[in-house]
Amino acid sequence: MKRKNEEDDSSDRNKKRATNPTEAQFREDLFDDVVLQQHRDQYTQSQPYKHGVIQDLLAPTLLRNVRSEIQGNLSFTPKETDIYKIHQSGDLANLDGLDDSSLRLLPSLLALRDALYSPNFRDYLSTVTGSGPLSGRKTDMAINVYTPGCHLLCHDDVIGSRRVSYILYLTDPDRPWRSEWGGALRLYPTHTFTGEDGLPTKSPSPDFEKVIPPAFNQLSFFAVQPGESFHDVEEVYGLEEVAEAGGRIRTAISGWYHIPQEGEDGFVEGAEEAVAEKSSLVQLQGKADRFDYPRSKPNKFTAVGDQELQEDEFEHLLKFMAPTYLTPETVEELSEIFAEESSLSLEDVLSKKFAARLRRYIEEQEQEVLPVTSSVIEKATPWKVARPPHKHRFLYQQPGDAQESPLTDLLEGLLPSKPFAKWLAMVTGLTLHSCDALARRFRRGMDYSLATGYEENNPRIEVNIGATPTEGWNGDKKEAGTDGKGEINGKHGDVTGDKPEVGGYEVYMAADEDGVYDNDDNEAGDDVTGPSKNRNSSNAKEAKADPAIYKSSSGDDEDDSVLFSMPAGWNKMSIVLRDTGVLKFVKYVSRAAKGDRWDVTANYEVLEDAEDEGEED
Repeated sequence: MKRKNEEDDSSDRNKKRATNPTEAQFREDLFDDVVLQQHRDQYTQSQPYKHGVIQDLLAPTLLRNVRSEIQGNLSFTPKETDIYKIHQSGDLANLDGLDDSSLRLLPSLLALRDALYSPNFRDYLSTVTGSGPLSGRKTDMAINVYTPGCHLLCHDDVIGSRRVSYILYLTDPDRPWRSEWGGALRLYPTHTFTGEDGLPTKSPSPDFEKVIPPAFNQLSFFAVQPGESFHDVEEVYGLEEVAEAGGRIRTAISGWYHIPQEGEDGFVEGAEEAVAEKSSLVQLQGKADRFDYPRSKPNKFTAVGDQELQEDEFEHLLKFMAPTYLTPETVEELSEIFAEESSLSLEDVLSKKFAARLRRYIEEQEQEVLPVTSSVIEKATPWKVARPPHKHRFLYQQPGDAQESPLTDLLEGLLPSKPFAKWLAMVTGLTLHSCDALARRFRRGMDYSLATGYEENNPRIEVNIGATPTEGWNGDKKEAGTDGKGEINGKHGDVTGDKPEVGGYEVYMAADEDGVYDNDDNEAGDDVTGPSKNRNSSNAKEAKADPAIYKSSSGDDEDDSVLFSMPAGWNKMSIVLRDTGVLKFVKYVSRAAKGDRWDVTANYEVLEDAEDEGEED
């Protein structure tokens, strides 16, 4: 039998729910003082930054009905940028604008939206997070579906008037989500550094700390904090056993609570502008890019223009390169294509002997198990970890710090050499005077480089030697490891045509007219700020479109914004003239890839006129 006080509490709760239909949509005891205090305590004590998780948030019948309405009546648009790959509905804030016949199909979804943005639940979240009042007028939510290969990379959710970010999971209630399927919300700790100006700067660790797997009827949430609330969504994995279980579809409703708008209780004139200013100030004052790695280590040399190779220089290049590419006829042909396209894509560029040695080395390295954490990797291997993760994450070696290997023969022996600079000058018709080289390894299921713009006034030449021996990288014209006479292609590869399943391709894209990135509202719902908010430009601003969406349901095979692309592959070289403002990224490498993505890359500064060249000499 129930004790009398328990009966009284239950009776009071039922009376309260009867007079407040909104509360009836939630779990029966959610609004009890003791439950509220439990969630508040858990939020306050959470790490790496304050966040909350509420299990069984709503009445299960309501969410089951919502799932049925979504599956039967809504369509989703596939979207892919440098930072995410998802399927997304329209903005659920616009439901009121639907006609009556459409609204009749979505009664449970409407009830859910009204419950989440009701005064009672907004006050509840405000109390738990200590965030201050939350707007009920500015609703901001969408449905996101993650199928195998879908992901969302690291960012902090800071944009506009957002105050609290949330995810409500709608995974299959009859097939509980398993952690090995991926799709978890992962939180990143930050480290505080003191800059030369004495100001503290926070930068996220390359390794996540907290993992929150999806679960039906689970709400995950946190206050949006500039420079601190970094998180990502783990890739959903397409394992055979997952397919057999009928799972691996991560459905969630996600969005944000905003600061009160004009006319609402808690509205403060100028508060939204103050939030935006604070966000920019945090990013500008700390100058966090001073703690980015890798840092540039250019090797400057006497300016090299269109000069003939000497015999010893020719012999040096033959140690690395296929003879086909060193003949005057081939160099002239390459020069003509480059003059027309400002880019080259070359096949079988390395000599047979060197390529075989390089391939053996990389395949041996792939067989060794790398440590998991970045600190151990940097202590136990010659690799360093690129950071911060809201810009990039991959393994790298630089000249002078690298361990001797065929990979570093390219890094230190070929790309920075004067003979190669001469050959490159002949091919491009440009005068070069420095080289900044890097060997990179993008681990599958982990690594990427998000879109960044080139901001210098003078263009530069960027060379990339693809050294990925595994197959299946979408765009391979032949099996890895074959060796022919070499193939010249001045056009960019096909990223937009064939659907890339494993990523790893490098893309150059045109920016908008201001040379900055867009970060429109909720392009990816689950926490996305767009493809490049404040990732490398202090004056990045919001715009109305997302230029880094290069794949959608539009069916367009070519996107004018894609200037050049190169899939991961074996024994390939790209040469690109990169102008001011051009964006570049390496797409996240899926865990479904057959191996890691390997390359050696180098940037060459260009002297634009003969006067500069003469002064350099």
